[in-house]
Amino acid sequence: MKTLFFFICFCVSLFSYSQPDTTFVNLKDYSSEFVFDMKYATDSNFLKEKVYDCGECYLRLKTINSLIEANKKFIKKGYKIKLFDCYRPLDIQKKMWTIVSNPKYVANPEKGSIHNRGGAVDITLVDKDGNELDMGTPFDHFGVEAAHSYENLTEIQKKNRKLLRKIMTKSNFQLFESEWWHYNLNDSKKDSLSNFKWKCD
Repeated sequence: MKTLFFFICFCVSLFSYSQPDTTFVNLKDYSSEFVFDMKYATDSNFLKEKVYDCGECYLRLKTINSLIEANKKFIKKGYKIKLFDCYRPLDIQKKMWTIVSNPKYVANPEKGSIHNRGGAVDITLVDKDGNELDMGTPFDHFGVEAAHSYENLTEIQKKNRKLLRKIMTKSNFQLFESEWWHYNLNDSKKDSLSNFKWKCD
Protein backbone atom coordinates (compact mmCIF):
# COMPACT_ATOMS: atom_id res chain seq x y z
CA MET A 1 0.00 0.00 0.00
CA LYS A 2 2.83 2.37 0.90
CA THR A 3 4.57 1.51 -2.38
CA LEU A 4 1.41 2.37 -4.33
CA PHE A 5 1.11 5.70 -2.49
CA PHE A 6 4.68 6.70 -3.36
CA PHE A 7 4.15 5.61 -6.96
CA ILE A 8 1.07 7.85 -7.26
CA CYS A 9 2.95 10.79 -5.71
CA PHE A 10 5.82 10.19 -8.11
CA CYS A 11 3.45 10.18 -11.11
CA VAL A 12 1.78 13.41 -10.00
CA SER A 13 5.17 15.06 -9.50
CA LEU A 14 6.39 13.81 -12.87
CA PHE A 15 3.21 15.10 -14.54
CA SER A 16 3.72 18.56 -13.01
CA TYR A 17 7.42 18.61 -13.84
CA SER A 18 6.87 17.63 -17.47
CA GLN A 19 4.65 20.63 -18.18
CA PRO A 20 5.96 24.14 -18.83
CA ASP A 21 5.12 26.38 -15.88
CA THR A 22 3.18 28.68 -18.22
CA THR A 23 0.69 25.91 -19.12
CA PHE A 24 -2.94 26.58 -18.16
CA VAL A 25 -4.18 23.94 -15.73
CA ASN A 26 -7.20 23.44 -13.48
CA LEU A 27 -6.51 24.04 -9.79
CA LYS A 28 -8.86 21.18 -8.86
CA ASP A 29 -6.48 18.75 -10.58
CA TYR A 30 -3.67 19.78 -8.23
CA SER A 31 -5.34 20.29 -4.86
CA SER A 32 -8.62 19.54 -3.08
CA GLU A 33 -7.82 21.95 -0.24
CA PHE A 34 -9.47 25.06 -1.70
CA VAL A 35 -12.99 26.47 -1.49
CA PHE A 36 -14.63 27.80 -4.66
CA ASP A 37 -17.26 30.48 -5.15
CA MET A 38 -16.72 31.56 -8.74
CA LYS A 39 -18.76 34.74 -8.78
CA TYR A 40 -18.74 35.40 -12.52
CA ALA A 41 -20.25 32.00 -13.24
CA THR A 42 -23.34 33.40 -11.48
CA ASP A 43 -25.15 36.73 -11.56
CA SER A 44 -24.08 37.39 -7.95
CA ASN A 45 -21.45 39.95 -8.89
CA PHE A 46 -21.17 43.68 -9.58
CA LEU A 47 -22.04 43.12 -13.27
CA LYS A 48 -25.33 41.48 -12.25
CA GLU A 49 -24.77 39.03 -15.10
CA LYS A 50 -23.31 35.56 -15.53
CA VAL A 51 -20.34 35.78 -17.91
CA TYR A 52 -18.77 32.31 -17.55
CA ASP A 53 -20.56 29.21 -18.83
CA CYS A 54 -19.24 27.30 -15.81
CA GLY A 55 -17.10 28.10 -12.82
CA GLU A 56 -13.59 26.65 -12.98
CA CYS A 57 -10.30 27.96 -11.66
CA TYR A 58 -7.71 27.73 -14.39
CA LEU A 59 -4.33 29.42 -13.93
CA ARG A 60 -0.83 29.05 -15.26
CA LEU A 61 0.97 26.20 -13.52
CA LYS A 62 3.47 28.52 -11.85
CA THR A 63 0.59 30.51 -10.33
CA ILE A 64 -1.02 27.34 -9.02
CA ASN A 65 2.24 26.14 -7.48
CA SER A 66 2.61 29.39 -5.53
CA LEU A 67 -1.07 29.41 -4.57
CA ILE A 68 -0.86 25.88 -3.19
CA GLU A 69 2.17 26.85 -1.11
CA ALA A 70 0.28 29.84 0.29
CA ASN A 71 -2.74 27.69 1.10
CA LYS A 72 -0.58 25.21 3.02
CA LYS A 73 0.54 28.08 5.26
CA PHE A 74 -3.05 29.18 5.83
CA ILE A 75 -4.14 25.62 6.61
CA LYS A 76 -1.52 25.40 9.36
CA LYS A 77 -3.27 28.38 10.94
CA GLY A 78 -6.75 26.86 10.59
CA TYR A 79 -7.88 28.60 7.40
CA LYS A 80 -8.23 27.94 3.67
CA ILE A 81 -8.25 30.09 0.57
CA LYS A 82 -11.64 30.70 -1.01
CA LEU A 83 -11.53 31.72 -4.67
CA PHE A 84 -13.87 34.15 -6.42
CA ASP A 85 -12.07 34.45 -9.77
CA CYS A 86 -8.95 33.09 -11.47
CA TYR A 87 -7.86 33.15 -15.11
CA ARG A 88 -10.24 35.09 -17.34
CA PRO A 89 -10.25 34.54 -21.14
CA LEU A 90 -9.86 37.71 -23.19
CA ASP A 91 -13.29 37.18 -24.78
CA ILE A 92 -14.81 37.28 -21.29
CA GLN A 93 -12.89 40.48 -20.56
CA LYS A 94 -14.42 42.00 -23.69
CA LYS A 95 -17.86 40.86 -22.58
CA MET A 96 -17.38 42.43 -19.16
CA TRP A 97 -16.16 45.66 -20.80
CA THR A 98 -19.30 45.74 -22.93
CA ILE A 99 -21.43 45.50 -19.78
CA VAL A 100 -19.40 48.01 -17.74
CA SER A 101 -17.08 50.16 -19.88
CA ASN A 102 -15.37 51.84 -16.97
CA PRO A 103 -11.65 51.19 -16.27
CA LYS A 104 -12.30 51.88 -12.59
CA TYR A 105 -14.18 48.58 -12.44
CA VAL A 106 -13.13 46.56 -15.51
CA ALA A 107 -9.76 46.52 -17.29
CA ASN A 108 -9.92 47.66 -20.90
CA PRO A 109 -9.47 44.47 -22.99
CA GLU A 110 -7.16 46.32 -25.38
CA LYS A 111 -4.59 46.33 -22.57
CA GLY A 112 -5.97 43.36 -20.68
CA SER A 113 -5.30 42.47 -17.06
CA ILE A 114 -3.27 39.94 -15.11
CA HIS A 115 -6.46 37.85 -14.93
CA ASN A 116 -6.17 37.49 -18.73
CA ARG A 117 -2.58 36.31 -18.31
CA GLY A 118 -3.36 33.56 -15.79
CA GLY A 119 -1.47 35.21 -12.96
CA ALA A 120 -4.21 36.82 -10.85
CA VAL A 121 -6.59 35.51 -8.22
CA ASP A 122 -9.46 37.08 -6.30
CA ILE A 123 -9.60 35.43 -2.89
CA THR A 124 -10.57 35.54 0.75
CA LEU A 125 -10.09 33.19 3.70
CA VAL A 126 -12.53 30.82 5.39
CA ASP A 127 -12.29 29.15 8.79
CA LYS A 128 -12.61 25.41 9.48
CA ASP A 129 -16.41 25.73 9.34
CA GLY A 130 -16.34 27.45 5.95
CA ASN A 131 -17.18 30.90 7.27
CA GLU A 132 -15.53 33.81 5.49
CA LEU A 133 -13.27 35.97 7.63
CA ASP A 134 -14.46 39.55 8.02
CA MET A 135 -12.37 41.71 5.69
CA GLY A 136 -14.37 44.89 6.17
CA THR A 137 -16.10 44.83 2.77
CA PRO A 138 -17.56 42.19 0.49
CA PHE A 139 -15.68 41.01 -2.60
CA ASP A 140 -15.96 43.49 -5.50
CA HIS A 141 -16.76 46.44 -3.27
CA PHE A 142 -15.32 49.25 -5.36
CA GLY A 143 -14.97 51.92 -2.70
CA VAL A 144 -12.12 53.37 -0.67
CA GLU A 145 -12.98 50.91 2.11
CA ALA A 146 -11.57 48.02 0.02
CA ALA A 147 -8.08 49.52 -0.21
CA HIS A 148 -5.18 48.08 1.77
CA SER A 149 -4.37 51.57 3.02
CA TYR A 150 -7.87 52.13 4.44
CA GLU A 151 -7.63 52.41 8.21
CA ASN A 152 -11.22 52.83 9.46
CA LEU A 153 -11.64 49.14 10.18
CA THR A 154 -12.14 47.08 13.31
CA GLU A 155 -9.11 45.39 14.82
CA ILE A 156 -10.41 42.01 13.67
CA GLN A 157 -10.82 43.25 10.10
CA LYS A 158 -7.30 44.71 10.12
CA LYS A 159 -5.93 41.46 11.54
CA ASN A 160 -7.67 39.38 8.87
CA ARG A 161 -6.46 41.54 6.00
CA LYS A 162 -2.95 41.52 7.43
CA LEU A 163 -2.95 37.71 7.64
CA LEU A 164 -4.08 37.39 4.02
CA ARG A 165 -1.57 39.99 2.84
CA LYS A 166 1.38 38.65 4.83
CA ILE A 167 1.18 35.07 3.63
CA MET A 168 0.30 35.91 0.02
CA THR A 169 3.16 38.39 -0.36
CA LYS A 170 5.54 35.85 1.17
CA SER A 171 4.32 33.27 -1.35
CA ASN A 172 5.39 35.04 -4.55
CA PHE A 173 2.34 37.29 -4.94
CA GLN A 174 1.89 41.07 -5.07
CA LEU A 175 -1.09 42.86 -3.57
CA PHE A 176 -3.32 45.19 -5.58
CA GLU A 177 -3.64 48.34 -3.50
CA SER A 178 -7.30 49.21 -4.14
CA GLU A 179 -8.67 45.64 -3.73
CA TRP A 180 -7.87 43.59 -0.62
CA TRP A 181 -8.98 40.39 -2.43
CA HIS A 182 -6.82 40.70 -5.55
CA TYR A 183 -3.31 39.22 -5.79
CA ASN A 184 -0.96 38.97 -8.78
CA LEU A 185 1.84 36.47 -9.17
CA ASN A 186 5.19 38.25 -9.27
CA ASP A 187 6.40 38.98 -12.83
CA SER A 188 3.12 37.74 -14.34
CA LYS A 189 2.90 40.89 -16.49
CA LYS A 190 5.54 39.26 -18.69
CA ASP A 191 3.11 36.53 -19.71
CA SER A 192 1.01 37.08 -22.80
CA LEU A 193 -2.71 37.77 -22.83
CA SER A 194 -4.68 34.61 -23.52
CA ASN A 195 -8.05 33.55 -24.84
CA PHE A 196 -7.69 29.92 -23.82
CA LYS A 197 -11.12 28.50 -22.91
CA TRP A 198 -11.91 25.47 -20.78
CA LYS A 199 -14.60 22.94 -21.54
CA CYS A 200 -17.71 22.71 -19.38
CA ASP A 201 -19.20 19.32 -18.51
